[in-house]
Parts: sequence; C-alpha cells; structure tokens
Amino acid sequence: MKSVFKLLLLVSVIVFAFNCKKQQDNNVPLASVDIYIYTSSPSFIDLNAIGGYTYITGGVRGILLYRKTTSEIIAYERNCTYQPSQPCATVVVDATHILATDTCCHSKFSLYDGTVTNGPASVPLKTYNTTFDGTTLHIYN
Repeated sequence: MKSVFKLLLLVSVIVFAFNCKKQQDNNVPLASVDIYIYTSSPSFIDLNAIGGYTYITGGVRGILLYRKTTSEIIAYERNCTYQPSQPCATVVVDATHILATDTCCHSKFSLYDGTVTNGPASVPLKTYNTTFDGTTLHIYN
C-alpha cells in the first residue's frame, strides 16, 4: 500500500513539474483587469458588427477586443506569447481582419479563438474573461 502511495505521489510531482514548466514557457506577465465598455458609445462602433475589433488600454500591452458572434466579444491580451518580454512583442490585427500578427517575431494568431496559425509562437493568445449583455461589456480576470 505504501509503495502504491509513493508511486502515485511521484507521478503527481512529475506531472505537476512538467505542467509548471509548460506554463512558464512564453509566460505573459499577469495584469489586473476590471474594465467596463459600453458598445453603444461611438468610440466602440466597430464592435457592433460580427468580426469587428478595437484596441483598448489595459492588461500588459493593451487589449484587443473582437466581436465573435452577436452575443460574444472576446478580449485578448496584445502581448505576444512568444518571448513576451521583448519590447516589440505586441500583436496587431492584420489587413485580413481575421488574424493578429506579432510585430516582433511575426507569429500569427486567429482572432476567432486566439490559436497560433503560424509560429514561432506555440501558445495561444492570453484571453481575459468577458460578460456581455448586448450593450455593456465587462472585461476581467
């Protein structure tokens, strides 16, 4: 019984160690976010159409807001997940309006879900929690 417990403990420690290492790679710094946006404001008119986007201040390097559906707006951290400490590691929406490209390493991310479409990044864009009632968007972590 003790050997089974020791084996389970060892496996748990190994799994935890590898998961921590994976999370530390490409680690975007933490930033406290608690922002309210009113989509009826003229400043945020681009968010009124599906596929619309805008940038706001907040997070580490700013936040990219993307209107995914009529009822969902996603908030992405603009800090690239590949070498995030580089001064130029900031994503911008490209001319297609379906990808965000890092200005430093040129990684590309899908605006639809934040996944990497072209490396060297291997970790998706960091997202912030959002709630949206049709008019008010709350962005938080």
